[in-house]
Amino acid sequence: MNIGSLFRVAWEALARNLGRSLLTMLGIIIGVAAVITAMAIGNGVRAAVASQLQSLGSNLVIVVPGSTTTGGVALGAGANESLKLDDATAIARLVPGVAGVTPQSGTTAQVIAGNLNWATTVLGVSASWPRVQNWTLAQGRFFTVEEQRSAAKVAVLGNTVATNLFPTGDAVGKIVVAHNVPFTVIGVLAAKGQSGFGRDQDDQVVIPITSLQTRITGNNWLGAIVISATSTNLTDVVVQTTTSLLRLRHHLTPKEPDDFSVRNISNVQQAFVQTSRIMALLLASIATISLVVGGIGIMNIMLVSVTERTREIGIRLAVGAKARDILTQFLIEALTLSLIGGIIGLTFGILASVSAGVFGGWNISITPESVMLSFGFSALVGVIFGYYPARRAALLNPIEALRHE
Repeated sequence: MNIGSLFRVAWEALARNLGRSLLTMLGIIIGVAAVITAMAIGNGVRAAVASQLQSLGSNLVIVVPGSTTTGGVALGAGANESLKLDDATAIARLVPGVAGVTPQSGTTAQVIAGNLNWATTVLGVSASWPRVQNWTLAQGRFFTVEEQRSAAKVAVLGNTVATNLFPTGDAVGKIVVAHNVPFTVIGVLAAKGQSGFGRDQDDQVVIPITSLQTRITGNNWLGAIVISATSTNLTDVVVQTTTSLLRLRHHLTPKEPDDFSVRNISNVQQAFVQTSRIMALLLASIATISLVVGGIGIMNIMLVSVTERTREIGIRLAVGAKARDILTQFLIEALTLSLIGGIIGLTFGILASVSAGVFGGWNISITPESVMLSFGFSALVGVIFGYYPARRAALLNPIEALRHE
């Protein structure tokens, strides 16, 4: 019997018990739909995390002031006025493996433009800040090293600030006032949206660090020094060398604790990525269990079918059908059940994923790999769990099968 005839016979056998066939496929349908949905949500979460981490910059190391104690009360990390501009300069010049360094400090201000105003953060940084923080400009330009040295009154607006102060989009070249100091807007940052912690990254005004220190706060210490390493492999070296350099510059004895803290953000990034990958695998593994359960359902129904059709199998063997024809026929029936169930489950999975993205506000990402994986696995389940009933049917004794009632 040729393969076409086997497919026809298998289809007719399934169609005779349509209700039972649909119930048998239900496990595969649910399994494939669950795998597609789980992988779409997992991939979406991983992509969202990767996007958020990428927006922070690459291979980052952050130095913040340490704690200080006043009146017996420890004020916590960041309270010590230990970091200066010269520290950032020394790190950029002396620490190997550094791609870029930017000092930064910030303060809050009511920024005014004409008859509009907006409460935001004024961030003082160096000219290398866009490269270190991986930030591009939507309009205009960033300030130069010379403007930083001269404490120029220039500002680059975040997208949120620009939208609220200049609704018509003509911010570049206009004047904004912060703490009674007028700044000329020379650029607008590209929008990044909210950070992973819910903070609006676009709600800020960026000015030269020297302008912030001399014209607004009057402080000569830094809130942080952000360092970008040339590669992930060098971040630990940058951390160790930066720590040694700052201890030397701050004249700390071996018994004195650091008056600063060095944080390797790339480790945090890797932890986030690894966690999201584990969560995606966990979701897919749980969903795969549904496919296995569906496969067990196929095996049970196929065993019932073999029992019900024992006499039919005996007649076919008696008139010349070979054992491999019987084996192939029942394998095709099992494979047909799993493939049809896979197609239906694939449809429901895509619909469920899209619905989760639209109504639940989740990030989803349906990849061709996840579609092929789930569909291929459903076919594999059909073959694996259909083989035992098919082999059992193929090994029936023709004479005993003909006697079966």
